[in-house]
Amino acid sequence: MPDASMLRDSTQIVVPRETIDRLESQLDDRFTVTIVEESDSTCRIIGSPVVIKDVSEYLSTRGVALR
Repeated sequence: MPDASMLRDSTQIVVPRETIDRLESQLDDRFTVTIVEESDSTCRIIGSPVVIKDVSEYLSTRGVALR
């Protein structure tokens, strides 16, 4: 049985809140994800493993540091 943290890592990305403020509409238009505000400074992007991989690549090409 797979480790739960490994599955979570493949289906979620934690990003700074300002990233979501800047790119939320683009993410919503391009990907099927759920964005959840985690704290005042961070948000969690949740999606399928394939989509999260694509979102990660998309964000990295825009200079976003992933946590």
